Amino acid sequence: MSVQRVVQTQPPVTADLIEYALRLGDNTLLLGQRLGEWCGHAPELEDDIALSNIALDLIGQTRLLLSLAGEWEGRGRDEDALAYLRDAPEFRNLTLLELPNGDFGQTVLRIALFSAYQVALWRALRDGAEPRLAAIAGKALAESRYHLRYAAEWVVRLGDGTDESRRRMQRALAHWWPYLAEMFDNDALERRQGGIAPQAALLRKEWEALVLPVLAEATLRLPADTGYRSGGKRGEHSESLGHVLAEMQFLQRAYPGGCW
Repeated sequence: MSVQRVVQTQPPVTADLIEYALRLGDNTLLLGQRLGEWCGHAPELEDDIALSNIALDLIGQTRLLLSLAGEWEGRGRDEDALAYLRDAPEFRNLTLLELPNGDFGQTVLRIALFSAYQVALWRALRDGAEPRLAAIAGKALAESRYHLRYAAEWVVRLGDGTDESRRRMQRALAHWWPYLAEMFDNDALERRQGGIAPQAALLRKEWEALVLPVLAEATLRLPADTGYRSGGKRGEHSESLGHVLAEMQFLQRAYPGGCW
């Protein structure tokens, strides 16, 4: 009786796959860095700790993703080199995530909007064809679910709160809304990653199922869609990215090769 060996194949590592991993890592890096700015400044100690923990979760995801991208790239760049030694045009994060935090309500609304996207994305990648990304996604999914739950509770509390808090949350939603289209822009790179990068239409459907009930409970009106399309995934960034990178990369730039 012969025994057949089943050989599992995995997608080849291509330049597109490397850039896709960089997109994922840059997204978590930039939002993690922005949330770190809240350390010591949140309205209450509990929220100070919560925002710091979310930032740490995101930086942890960043380390896994950028390490993987560097390994696949094979040019000797580790997670630190990719985070600290690239210039702004080389970053591939969503524009939504590089912009300033705004007030606390604006911050938690961005967390909710992006975390819902991450829940849908991680779930698809967990079940996708690339095993190393699937392993990262499986861990990150649980973290993003917590981020969404925490932020959604605040969105409802503030949106369905006082006249002032509702007004500010409605203004925050109008501020972030034009940048959301980029999340669901299934560009040529993602279309070439069939079986790995999930289709944008499917992500949008799950995102809406997670986000729209929260916004409805928060008594917030959906803004009108606009023709604006941001291009962070293509390296087309706002001036805000330069400011946040200047702070984040200062030590490594000032003391090249320095380590703790």
